Amino acid sequence: MTALDQSFIINLVLSFLVGSLWVTIITVIAERYGSKIGGFIGGLPSTIVIALLFIGLSQSTAAAAQAAVMIPLVMGVNGIFIMIYLVMIRRGLILALGTGLVFWFIVNAIIVWAELGGLWFSALGWLIMLAASYYITEYGMTITSKGGIRVPYTLQQMLARGVVSGMIISLAVLVSRLAGPIIGGIFSTFPVIFMSTLFITYRTGGPEFSRAVAKTLMLSGMINVGVYAIAAHFVYQHFGLMSGTFLTLLVSVISASGTYYLIRRRA
Repeated sequence: MTALDQSFIINLVLSFLVGSLWVTIITVIAERYGSKIGGFIGGLPSTIVIALLFIGLSQSTAAAAQAAVMIPLVMGVNGIFIMIYLVMIRRGLILALGTGLVFWFIVNAIIVWAELGGLWFSALGWLIMLAASYYITEYGMTITSKGGIRVPYTLQQMLARGVVSGMIISLAVLVSRLAGPIIGGIFSTFPVIFMSTLFITYRTGGPEFSRAVAKTLMLSGMINVGVYAIAAHFVYQHFGLMSGTFLTLLVSVISASGTYYLIRRRA
């Protein structure tokens, strides 16, 4: 087995473990402490950190920086994905998630086919969709934050959450490995955390609780992941992969602090 194969297997295992643990923690926090806290934590960078780090380790730091270019734009698409969910969820969970996924694949296929690229184009598209998503959900929809709910937890329930979420995230990592850095960057933002969180909160708290989590999740994810990707693109080029990842995480802490303040004030 080559070193590349070994690193890929390690990345798949790590993505499964981190992803499954992360989704389980997010959903438990949302259920216990309410939609604002749960949605905020769910939007923090998670799988993107692992995906970009792996691209850098298995290919090059330059490839990781390149993969980060399209991530802000795709996070904008993820925001529209959640808005579709917010509109459709009262018609059923499967219809809402399915419609959002069809939209996600069509738009990102167009991005790849049209060879849209460039960091500034990506960042501009991200900012426009972020502003539109925030305005529509804040002033065009009636979504109130929810407090915690009482859910009886069992070991079987926790394991099921973790295994299903981890498998979805590992699949996204596998696709990113086979498709190159640009498409890898796009698939690193495949809304697996969003989907898993929305699915579980819908099942345990109902559609209105899930909508409340989704609103905060959208805002936190679009801001924090977008900022992380832009920072990673520049920092990787000047400080290398490992130091760059550490510095980008520090930038993300600052971003998360500002996002949390905004969520507590407005969302």
